[in-house]
Amino acid sequence: MDHIVLLTGAGISAESGLGTFRDADGLWTRYDLADVATPEGYVRDPDLVLDFYNARRRNCAEAAPNAAHRALARLAEAARVTLITQNIDDLHERGGSGEVIHMHGEIMRALCGNCGHRWGWRGDMGRADRCPSCQSTGSVRPDVVWFGEIPYHLERISAALSSADLFVAIGTSGAVYPAAGFVSEARALGVETLEINLDPSEVAGQFDRQILGKATETVPLWVEGLLS
Repeated sequence: MDHIVLLTGAGISAESGLGTFRDADGLWTRYDLADVATPEGYVRDPDLVLDFYNARRRNCAEAAPNAAHRALARLAEAARVTLITQNIDDLHERGGSGEVIHMHGEIMRALCGNCGHRWGWRGDMGRADRCPSCQSTGSVRPDVVWFGEIPYHLERISAALSSADLFVAIGTSGAVYPAAGFVSEARALGVETLEINLDPSEVAGQFDRQILGKATETVPLWVEGLLS
């Protein structure tokens, strides 16, 4: 394969202890997304939103990359790979991947809603925190894409799909757009498609083939097969 485009979702990080959002006991069953993952929710109750993401950030810091993350890093060392993730964690980077396209932002980064400045952030976040660029307070938020906001890097992702030979979705629900539409975009371009997932996604029927099972087992075996 000359160019492999990978899309990863919550399923690849679940075995590292990071909760998924859409399974039966996922995060969305305990929180209303309108309260913690929308701009309007942030305006209504910023403390609730910041506390929610502070907990996610601490969870991320305590987690470790797993065999699936490390396998994709090995693949990128041996082949031309574009790695796109819907995840806001940094486990791909800590697993050895050098360049990751975070289409939904990053929990370990901050965004100033006043001036648009972005910077790294490791600890808890509160309303008294100050933007280092414009010095405003009350405007610092996690650099994550909330519902109703436009995902990052869409033009770059479209360009990658247009030059791909293989598109692989790993651990994705197929429920969140525009990422769920990448498989149909790839198919329209004549790109081979593969889904690797614990269970079939909502768009499973659009893939040429599937590999089902735990990411820590299926992904390393798939990578080993490509590289052998």
